[in-house]
Amino acid sequence: MTDLATLLEVGGPVATLGGGAAYARARHPGVYWSTVGLPVSTVRLLSSYGSVMEACGLTVAPSRLRVLAVKATTRREVRPVPPRRGIIRPTTTGLRVRLRLAPGQEPADVAASAERLRHAWGVHAVYVTTIKPGVVELRLVGFDVLRRVRMPRRLRPDLLRVPVALREDATPFVRDYRTVPHQLTLGATLSGKSMYLRHLVAGLARQPVALVGVDCKRGVELAPFAPRLSTLATDPEQAAELLPVLIKEMEDRYDLIKARQGIAPSTPDEEITSDIWGLPERERPVPVVLFVDEVAELFLVATKKDEERRDEMVTQLIRLAQLGRAAGIYLEVCGQRFGAELGKGATMLRAQLTGRVCHRVNDEASAKMALGDIAPEAVSAACAIAPERPGLAVAGDTSGGWSRIRTPYLSLGDAAETCRESAHLVPDLPALKPFRPDVPVRPPVETPGPVVRPRPVTD
Repeated sequence: MTDLATLLEVGGPVATLGGGAAYARARHPGVYWSTVGLPVSTVRLLSSYGSVMEACGLTVAPSRLRVLAVKATTRREVRPVPPRRGIIRPTTTGLRVRLRLAPGQEPADVAASAERLRHAWGVHAVYVTTIKPGVVELRLVGFDVLRRVRMPRRLRPDLLRVPVALREDATPFVRDYRTVPHQLTLGATLSGKSMYLRHLVAGLARQPVALVGVDCKRGVELAPFAPRLSTLATDPEQAAELLPVLIKEMEDRYDLIKARQGIAPSTPDEEITSDIWGLPERERPVPVVLFVDEVAELFLVATKKDEERRDEMVTQLIRLAQLGRAAGIYLEVCGQRFGAELGKGATMLRAQLTGRVCHRVNDEASAKMALGDIAPEAVSAACAIAPERPGLAVAGDTSGGWSRIRTPYLSLGDAAETCRESAHLVPDLPALKPFRPDVPVRPPVETPGPVVRPRPVTD
């Protein structure tokens, strides 16, 4: 009986702690990492750093001065020297540590051993970033941050910068229109492309920019955001009327820039500009972001007349992509399918779209069209996205870099409410007023009457 009581006293708390840790690891990985994973991984890194670096081939022979010093002071064996390790900085999702590379090493050597380091230190993933020549940062991620996306809280909002997703290394993916002016976003039905678009519209709705929509699915994607949109075209016919107006707006802005470039002797050098951002703030026109959903609908034709209209619209889109950045006009082209077989101008338009985001697609050709020309190895990653993970995508740009990202959940009602609250920020652009969408008036909320009827007071 005494042995049973002792077993219950000792085994009961141990089983409770083990079950709680297993539950936290499955349901609340952030809590598990902060309480269990972080201390264990820190001890592993500190205790096995030298041996792991040697096993990964990241050590170099010691200098002659070091060999002489060791032989003069001790009799122990002179071992190879690993990269000098900096201070370990814990985060809510992992660890960060900087390494100063030894002479003869390069960041690619450390990046090639990232998978070995992951297994040796028992973390979910290891990513290598170059900080400066000779210094790299190891970002250890303790758990799969893309399984349940939680965006970092400390994100500084800025003009034309919208945090829309989380990268697999736990850093935010920010859509920066000033850096990447135009982007192609692809995704099949229920892949998360619409969620990505919601975050973009909701993030830009709070900023002093003009939002222009072309939604050839009769407006089902962009119509809920109509209070904040300056323009909404819901079919190819309306798009054919809208695009020439945007071209004229772009040309007027170029005339404004050229007028500013009429260099007079009294004009300071810093005021001579080649885009709207160099203009004085009082003269600078408002930026315009053009959302094109279901871009394939603009390419499809049924008659000879439709073919002429298609060629004209594609040419105008290409002109906006080529010249719009300097005029403050940015393109966000979305679709389920995009390929060279859409017709003349498809590949030329794609070449002007610097950013690429590819969600789960139905065919490999679309993934190759989005990522094949900038990062061929990212095509297989895009084709491996499972249907059970909507919002997961592969993001890349023309620099060749790419990473997996996932968009957090945002309901359509919340995004539409954000647009309604920001309706007063719609800029005054006279050229776009004829295309302003009709905003339905919300019925007033009826307040319920009193439950008890008041009785008049009588003498």
